[in-house]
Parts: sequence; C-alpha cells; structure tokens
Amino acid sequence: MAPLSGIKVLEVAQFWFVPSACALLADWGADVIKVEAPMRGDAMRGLIASGAVQATGQFNFMMEQPNRNKRSIGIDLAAPEGLALLYELVAQADVFVTNFMPDARQRLKIDVDDVKRVKPSIVYARGHGYGVKGADAGRGSNDGTAFYARSGIANRVTPVNSPTPAPTARPAFGDGISGMALAGAIAAALLGRERNGHAPVVDVSLLGVGMWQVAADIVAAAEFAGGLDLPAHDTVPNPLVNMYRTKDGRWLQLATLQADRYWPDFCERVGRTDLIADTRFSTHEARQQNRAACIRELDTVFGARTFAEWRAVLETFDGQWDLVQTPSEVLGDPQVLANGFMRPVEYSDGVHHLVDGPAQFDTTPNELTRAPEVGEHTEQILLELGLDWARIGELKDANAIT
Repeated sequence: MAPLSGIKVLEVAQFWFVPSACALLADWGADVIKVEAPMRGDAMRGLIASGAVQATGQFNFMMEQPNRNKRSIGIDLAAPEGLALLYELVAQADVFVTNFMPDARQRLKIDVDDVKRVKPSIVYARGHGYGVKGADAGRGSNDGTAFYARSGIANRVTPVNSPTPAPTARPAFGDGISGMALAGAIAAALLGRERNGHAPVVDVSLLGVGMWQVAADIVAAAEFAGGLDLPAHDTVPNPLVNMYRTKDGRWLQLATLQADRYWPDFCERVGRTDLIADTRFSTHEARQQNRAACIRELDTVFGARTFAEWRAVLETFDGQWDLVQTPSEVLGDPQVLANGFMRPVEYSDGVHHLVDGPAQFDTTPNELTRAPEVGEHTEQILLELGLDWARIGELKDANAIT
C-alpha cells in the first residue's frame, strides 16, 4: 500500500511549484483534488495556446508533469455557492495546499483562519516566493527571480570574470526542487499530527529553497570575505574535479575528490602512466601547485578521443566521473531505464512519458495517470461528498461549478 493512501489533499494552486508538490503526494498514494476555476482552469493550461510553450499535439507537457495522478473539480470560489462547496470539501480533507497570493487568499476567504475555522485539524500548506514575513511577503515571484536570482544561485554558477551572469536556468528549474521540499514538509506535518495531534501551517518559499541549494556558499560568505568563488577551468585546485572536452566536442565531468587514491589508476586508464611519477603531479599538493600545467595535460588527453570512446575507457574506473548528457540521452540512459525513472502514461493519442518522482517505496516505480481535464471529476467528487443530483444541478445553474 502506498504510504499516503487514505490521505485527502485539496490543491488550490497554479503553475508548477505547488502543483508539483501535490503530484508527489499523489504519487505517494494521496487522493489529490485539484480545485480549478471553471472552464479556464490552471493558468498553466494556457501556456501552449499562448505560444509560450512549444506544443506537441494535444500533449501539454508543462501541465502533465506536475499534475499527473490527480482529480479535478471546477469551482468558482468567488461565488458564495462555490465557496460553501469548497468548505464542504475542506471538512473531509487532511491537507489544504495553495500558492495564491495573500490578498487573493483573503479576498476569496481561503486563508489560514478561514480554512482552519472549518477544520482545525487540517494541515494548511503555502508555497510562496519570499516567505510570509517582511516587506516582500506579498510580492509576486517565480523560480527565475526568487529561487535563481535572489538566492545567490545565479551568481554562484557564473564563472569569475564572466561578462554577464549565467542565464536563467531551465523551465521550472527551481519549482521542481521546491515542490519536493513542500511535499516532504507536508508529509512531516501529517506524521506530526498523527503523533502529537497538532496540525501545523507549513510554509516553503522559493527563496528559502534556493538558499538551501547554495548553503555552502552562503555559510562560507558569512565566515570569510568573498565566499567561495567558482574557479575558471584552468585554475581548479583539484584537476580531477573539472570538466574536460572530448574530441567530438562533448564534455566529461570528473569529481574525484580523493585524487591521490585514484591518480595512478586514472593515469593508467587514460594512457599516461608517465604522469604518475611526474613530480609536478605525483601528489595532490603537487597537482594543486601546478594545476594549470596538469589541466593542460588532461585537456590534451581528453581531446584525443571521442565521447563514446571515453565512456568505454572509464566504464570500470572507481573514481567519480560522468558524462554531460543531453535530455535526449537521459531518456535512453540504461540506469534510468533499469530504475523506471521515466514512466509511460496512456493518452488518447497514444503513450507519452513523464519523469517519475525521485522517491520510490519498496524499490517500485510509481504508477502514473494523465493530468485531469478542467473539472473532469466534478460530479464524481460531489457524489462522493454526499451531494445528490438535485444539489449538483443547482450548483451548475448558479455557475458555481463546471
């Protein structure tokens, strides 16, 4: 049985960050009901229609990845009848999750006090940009701003003396990891509620998660001026922790921290046994002192063979290294296939694939279903709630539901 089987989650959220947290909860067995505005739904649904996201037929990958395994109910929360219906759902839920801005939550009467008044034992979870306190608590944000830019990540991944900061990372780059943090926090809150009876309010911010990602740099900056600079390619202190370009223009990442332990074997494998006893490179201290010369030697070594050839040469090397792969190569990676990290999902136009959540239970990949259409499960959910067809008809007539 999935670990969150029997847990009911209400999601009032849009875009990727918070919905991705709820997707993980659904992967783990929770019944996640996505509350969407009638007809329009989650704003993420409109990205393909607006041209902001490349279309692949009817498959909206930006909507599907963070919304699989959920059910959808269309409710107009601005309508009194719709809000009353939401409260009925709250009364049966374990978790309420939102990323609506503070003024919107207050206007719609779905803020903490409103929801807790209906059910004090519910876990109320918020995902936001900058935290719930301070001058920017109500400021709009996304992962490109709060997570990537303000947290220090953009600065830390930009090489020293670069004319511009490293460009904004990939779509939902900070949303996915922040969603994972929120899902874990919600699971911890549920466990705490079970153990001590207290249902806390859970808060996770993009800024906070971004800072967690570069915590080593931030803590270092607090200890000594300048913090930890990202060295240029030819100034990396340990030449076995560096990237090297192959003959065909691809890249290898070495991350062999215990360099002395692996240096002789490494030199033998790459065909440069002469470097083992070279006094400039024979110890970590020597390699560090002569780093530029050592890196030049390794640049030449790796530039002599192709990406595929190096894969074969280093396959059984015990030191830490890997290939810089493209997303297309990741799809066919034997390790990805062996562990089921990509999951097939049935759609009306055939099978598409989504990335599984990073957690598995009992070594078993999660079974995924497609994201719901707007309000696809409205009637089913209301019947489970105990409403009869007459009441459902009245709600439709009032335009309170889809």
